[in-house]
Amino acid sequence: MVNEKLISFDLYSDFAFFKKPDFNDGLQLSYNMLHKPALLGILGAIIGLEGYKRKGELPQYFQLLKDIPVSIEPLRHECGNFQKTSVKYTNGVGYANADGNLLVEETMLIKPAYRCYLQLDLTNKTQAKIYEYICTEQCEYIPYLGKNEFQAWVTDMQEWNTLPLKPSASFSINSLFIKEGSVRNQRAETDIAFAFDSMESIGSFSYFERLPTGFNEELMQYQLSDFAFTDWKLKPESKISSLYQLKALQEEKIIQLF
Repeated sequence: MVNEKLISFDLYSDFAFFKKPDFNDGLQLSYNMLHKPALLGILGAIIGLEGYKRKGELPQYFQLLKDIPVSIEPLRHECGNFQKTSVKYTNGVGYANADGNLLVEETMLIKPAYRCYLQLDLTNKTQAKIYEYICTEQCEYIPYLGKNEFQAWVTDMQEWNTLPLKPSASFSINSLFIKEGSVRNQRAETDIAFAFDSMESIGSFSYFERLPTGFNEELMQYQLSDFAFTDWKLKPESKISSLYQLKALQEEKIIQLF
């Protein structure tokens, strides 16, 4: 459609903390991958939308942006993983611990980077504002990756021509995608003799993580989906929905929008 634009931008920081709702022996855990609710929060910061204000009420940015189809491609990773470390600090704010200071330990990602894809409807004023701000490298509030001190940089905006993917041969997906069945069973077979000449034709890793895609508005909890990220080639008959082929200048990508 004329009024739709599919754009991408690169997002990176020195550190990130995408808090999981669960704990492990007092250690607060972080998701490894940027997820959709976190990305929508970053977009909300860029154009100046409000965040959380009242308990039990979804933030303005999520209500206005939740229907934007997105895709996320990890960059500078090691087989889908980002290096992690843990840090201990004292949380002395009054609401953290009424009896005194609270010792907190949490994991954080080191130098995470992601390419974020957005399918924007420019007839929607909010989405048109996102397009304008990203194109002109503006932001109302400083975006960050999970915590105020983890400032994020937004660079390398690009527009893409896009078509729904109808594979007739094996293919690789450049982005995270929602797992539908066993990824291993959808992996394309590789000719062994050819594989010795080009190890890239085999693919070296497959990464899985259960990630938030939205919120259950009654329970005010994350809605989760099982995601995969792999450099394996997949069979053309693989059942993975909402795949798109992107082209820009001499670059081509295959991504899933969700």
